[in-house]
Order: sequence, then C-alpha cells, then structure tokens
Amino acid sequence: MAGEPTISPTITYLAAMATASTSTGAAAMAVSGRRNMLAQTLASRRLPEGVAEPGERVPDALAPEVMPFIRAADDVEPFNPRVAFLCRKYAYKKVQRMDPSSIQRGVRQFKTYMSLKLDQDDTQFLVNDAKEIQRFYKHYCDNLIRSSQRTNFDELARYYQVSSALYEVLKDVTNNKVDSEVMKCAKVVEEKSGHFRSYKYNIVPLNFPGSSEAVLELPEIKSAIDAIRNTDGLPKPHMSSMHREGKSIRDLLDWLSLAFGFQNSNVENQRENMILLLANISTRTSGQDGLPLVDTVNDLGEKIFGNYESWCNYLHLSSRIMINYDGALKKQQLMLLHIGLYLLIWGEASNVRFMPECLCYIFHHMANQLNEMVEENYFQPPPGFEEEGSFLKVVIEPIYKVLQKESQRSKGGTAGHSAWRNYDDLNEQFWSEKCFMKLGWPWDLRADFFHQAGRTTRKPKTNFVEVRTFLHLFRSFNRMWVFFILAFQAMLIVSWSSSGSLSGIADVTVFRSVLSVFITAALLNFIKVTLDIMLTIQAWGNMEWTQIIRYLLKFFVAIAWIIILPVTYSSSIKNPSGAGKLLNSWTRNWYNQSVYNVAIVIYMGPNILAALLFLLPQLQNVMECSNSRAFILLMWWIQPRLYLARGMHENILSIFKYVFFWVVLLTCKLAFSFYVEISPMIEPTKFILNQVVGNYEWHEVFPFLPHNLGVVITIWAPIVLVYFMDTQIWYAIFSTVFGGVSGALSHVGEIRTLGMLRVRFKSMPDAFRKCHVATDKEVL
Repeated sequence: MAGEPTISPTITYLAAMATASTSTGAAAMAVSGRRNMLAQTLASRRLPEGVAEPGERVPDALAPEVMPFIRAADDVEPFNPRVAFLCRKYAYKKVQRMDPSSIQRGVRQFKTYMSLKLDQDDTQFLVNDAKEIQRFYKHYCDNLIRSSQRTNFDELARYYQVSSALYEVLKDVTNNKVDSEVMKCAKVVEEKSGHFRSYKYNIVPLNFPGSSEAVLELPEIKSAIDAIRNTDGLPKPHMSSMHREGKSIRDLLDWLSLAFGFQNSNVENQRENMILLLANISTRTSGQDGLPLVDTVNDLGEKIFGNYESWCNYLHLSSRIMINYDGALKKQQLMLLHIGLYLLIWGEASNVRFMPECLCYIFHHMANQLNEMVEENYFQPPPGFEEEGSFLKVVIEPIYKVLQKESQRSKGGTAGHSAWRNYDDLNEQFWSEKCFMKLGWPWDLRADFFHQAGRTTRKPKTNFVEVRTFLHLFRSFNRMWVFFILAFQAMLIVSWSSSGSLSGIADVTVFRSVLSVFITAALLNFIKVTLDIMLTIQAWGNMEWTQIIRYLLKFFVAIAWIIILPVTYSSSIKNPSGAGKLLNSWTRNWYNQSVYNVAIVIYMGPNILAALLFLLPQLQNVMECSNSRAFILLMWWIQPRLYLARGMHENILSIFKYVFFWVVLLTCKLAFSFYVEISPMIEPTKFILNQVVGNYEWHEVFPFLPHNLGVVITIWAPIVLVYFMDTQIWYAIFSTVFGGVSGALSHVGEIRTLGMLRVRFKSMPDAFRKCHVATDKEVL
C-alpha cells in the first residue's frame, strides 16, 4: 500500500526465520493480541498521530552512542516486538547513564518520548526475555551468514550493524551470561563485520567486496590500486611468518607491514591515503604511454621526500632512495615502496610527527634496511621487527616516553622554559651528524637523549633557552633601536650647528661630528652582543662549539671596536676637547683624518654585505643552502647556521616593494621629526643652557645641575618619547594608504550587496575550474 513502509526481502527472510523459531502457543498469542489492543489504545491517548520517529528525536550529542539501538529496534519490530522493546529499553538506560540530569539539549524530550513508548510497548510476555533474545539473535546471525553472499553490499553493512547492536543488548539482558552457541555465532559475525564498522569512514572501500561506490570506477583510482598491488619481483616472506601473523600479501603495504612490523590498522589507513594521493596527482600530470603512473609516482615522491632530501644535503649524507634498476615498472615499484614506508612511519608516529627530522632519521635507517632486502632478494625482517606492532614498540615508544617525561617536567606549562625540553628541542638533536653516533640504530637507550631509570639530571636545551626579561625589547628589535638612536643623534648634531638646517651637513666640521654616530653604533652593538651571551648561555651545554666560538668572537670584536673607533675619531680632530682630548693624549697627539674613515669602512663591511644579500635574495638563498666551505664560513659570521629557515627569502620584486614602503615611511617620519620636533627645540635649549640660576623654586622637579641640565632633560623627555613612538602612527597612515591602493588594484570590496553576491555565484564554477582544475593542455 502507498502509506506502508517497504521491507527488504532479506531482512524479512531473516526475521521470519527467527520468528518461526520463537512461536508460542495459541494461549500466548491470544494474550499477546489482547495486550497489543491495549497498547494501541494507550498509544492513541498518549502519542498522537504524526509524531516523529524515535530516530528523529535522538539528540545530536547522544546520537553516535544511542542511534544504533534505535535503528535495530526499528528493523526488528515488525517481526519480534519484544526484542525491539528490549533494544529501546537499553537505549533509554544508556541515555540515562550518559546524561542523568538531562542537561544537554533535547535529552529531556527524548527521555519523555521514550518513557511513553516503553510504557505502551511493555506487554506481558510468557517467554523469558534472556532466552527469547538469545534465540532470536542466534537465528538472525545464522541466516545472516548464509545469505551474505546474495545480499546487496550496502544492506549487508546495515544488517551487521544491527547484529552488533543486538549482541550488546543481549549481554545486558543476560547479565553477560551468554549461551556458548550464541557466543560462537557472535564471534563469527564479529570477524565478518570488522570491515563493515569502518565502511562509512572510508572514501575508497578497498576491503568491501561488492561495494558499488562510484569512486572505484574512476580510472585514476583503478591505476593507483593496480600500481600498489604489483609485488612481482620482491622477495617472498617465509610462510611461517605469514601464518604467524595471519595475513596475506595483497599489495606493497602488506609486504612492508610484514617486513617492519607495522600495525594492520595503520596499513589500512595509509593504503587509502596513498591511493588518494596518487589519484589526485595523476589528474594533473601526464604519464608515459602504457605507464600512466610513472610521472605521478615521481611527483608524489618529490613532495613527500622533499624534507628528507634537504635533511640529507644539510648533513652531507647520501640519500637512501637509490633506485638503480632498469625498467620503468621496477623503478615505479621501488619508489612506491619507499613512499609507502614513509607513510607507514608517519602514520604510526603519533606525536613524533611534530619532530620531522626525527622521522627523517628513522626513515633513513629503515630505507637502508629495505634496500638491502630488495638487493639481496631475501626477505628477512630486521631484529626486533618480526611481529605486528613491533615498530611501535621498538622505535616510537622510547621517543614517546621521552616526550612524556618532559611533559611531566613542564608541570602543566608552569615550569620555566629552561627546565624542560619541548618538541623543537628534541627535534634539533637530529640537525647534527652527531645523532648517528649518539643514538645509533635501533635506538641506543643508554644515550643521553633518552631518560634512564633513576637519573634525575636535567638535559640541556638546544640552541635556544627562553629567558623572561624586558631586555628582549632591545635585543629583539635591535636594528630598529639602533637606526632611531643613530638618526636622532645625527639630526641633533645637524640642528645644533650654526646653520641649523640640513644643508649644514656639507660643512666639514659638522660632517665629521655626524660621523661620530658610528661610535654610538659600536656601543649599541656591544650591548646587543652582551645580551646575546647573557640570554643564550643556558643553551651552551648542548650547542655546537662553532656557535659558542661565534658568540665569543663577536663579543671580543665588539670590545675592539669600542676602543678603535673612539681613538681613531679623536685622532681625526685637530683640537679635540673633553674625552677626545684624553683619548688623543693616549696616542701622543697623533693626527690623521683618513684612519677613522678606513676604520668606518672596515666596521661597516659586514653590514654592507648583509644589505647586499638582502637586496639579492636569490643569491642569499643559494649561499644559505650551499655546502661550500667558503659560503658556510661567510654565513656563519652573519647568522647562525640552522636547518630551518634556510633559503626562504622572497623574490626581488617583493623585496623592492617592501623596501620602497619603509623608505617612504621613514623619510616622512624623519623629516617630520627634524622640522617639527627637534629643530624648534634647539634655540630654547641653548637659551636655557646659557642662563644662570642660583636656586630653583621647584627644586623637586628641576634638580640643581650645571647649565640647567635638569630643565633641559625635562623638556626634551616628551620629545624623545614621541620620536620613538610616532612610528606607529606613520605606519597606520601608510598601511591604510598602501592597503587601499593594493585592494583597489585587486578589486577587493567590489561585491557590496547580497544581490551582487548571488550574481557572482553563477561565475564561481568557471573561476574555480580555471584556478584549481587541470586544463587539457596541462594533462596532455
């Protein structure tokens, strides 16, 4: 009939067989009939027509746990109402345990509905509930197993889910006192339904024969599946190991699992991951005739092994991805083996994924073992990797214990940064070739990297230890502070000159005075180098000796320039006064104007080189990534050599726009500061300095100092503060202007109404296709 629900022939067959086995006497049926009539009467009073199905009333927060039992009750209710009642009753109990106070949204309404439903369905039943549900479950499972070959795959997945829910209800009803025959049926169903539980979570249902998913018909998916199932030419595992593990070799990942002891669930996940990666790339690459995945596999290998190849180059190691075979199919197979090995390592690494160079170290050794097996054509798992899960136990678990110990030392993030090691500190251990000697393979658990029982000494940090101090305000923004201080000094000297304008810098005396800013720069550089040592000394215990020498050399060089520049400057002045006269007396009134200029050129040499490299980012990228000793020595003095952040500079056009923005901004800022802030203060300052004041009435504000310096400091303090702080105002103005121009050129904000947005939706597919979908030319 039109209003009646249709029922699958298979479930009708299953339920009918179960119902036939549980038929009772005529008296029981008569009593049941009367009870059903009473239930219908109560239902007509309590549940009006048009009420929603139970599944529609399940709250979202409880649906994953409760919905399977509601569905099981709906499926078996036409054939055994009592079992359906028990399923709903168990669902109600589960909800009551999960949220006894009905706090979550919709839980109280669901409980009310279920209590009414249970009241109307709770009729007297002559047969014991435990026996009835066990009998029904046994026949349900027997017929499910017999009919599984001729049932639609999607329906079969649903029936196995129903059987799983029924068994959980059965254990609750029987208080876990399940009949032995029923337990045998449950084990058989459990084995057969293992794949069906995760069916809805898989994009590509590889382990579900009979699946009608359209994704399996895509040529890219078919090619990827055929490629990873090619195990021809690989050494065959011993039959004893295959029987021990209870698995067969269907593809390359199964072969790797037997070779290195990966978990089955990890193999299933990475198999699907690998197929999807190959399929996605194959839509954008073209392959050779008859070998559609050759280019795809190579492209995927370049992306996955990019960091590994960079790591090997940084440590002067030879890559273990050596495919010295002829034939495209053999090369493709070996590349897929290495890709599969890396994905399996990554899939089982857990939190070790946050240590990418540690994964490179693991892959480096395991790829070497893989190459040996392939070259010798003899399948022999490395010692300790013979069983499933051995990789997790032998390789990942020791590192995870180190992470766990360090996490405990952090005391929930309240301990000092120097008291414990985080992911970065542990990962930086693998930035040096010393890790091969210290850690070995498999892990040498006696190494200092791992925590030993009974040892409580703290391991040193690597390269960086956070020290919480306000001195970071100067150290982190050192170049900004140096630039503003030197610019302020130069503008003050020019304003103080007789002309008081920028043209005064052409005067030789004024220009010589302006050159004194390099002495100030040397002093500021000494402060910065001193802070570098003070704030990194806690990391010296685990730092490369070359970096320690670099810090010490910079410190002594800074001290040398503090002495050399003032002395040479005093010698370039004919009649020095003050401190210059004292310094000149040390050099026996030695006079030479050019020596200070030479000293400035030498002092500015490294800074000029750094500026040139900044303006030539491509050259700097090459030098940072090069293994040439000359480049390494040169870059070693300019910046510490670390594995990360090498060769990441922008292109010349981006650098030009960046420099242009800041040159214009700083030019306007310095011009404003010179003409509006500094120059107008010079004459009042000279006037105050020349005044003679015997006693201040406000001596608390203006202390008695020679030449009224207290008053001068008081009136200049706000000017200096504004000078350093108004850069933010200029930045806000210029970022608004430049951002507005950039947004206008990029057509940002052209869509101003919802009507315009709806019109643009029509052109969205074409725009998406142009930007993200490979064109025919790219594919061909």
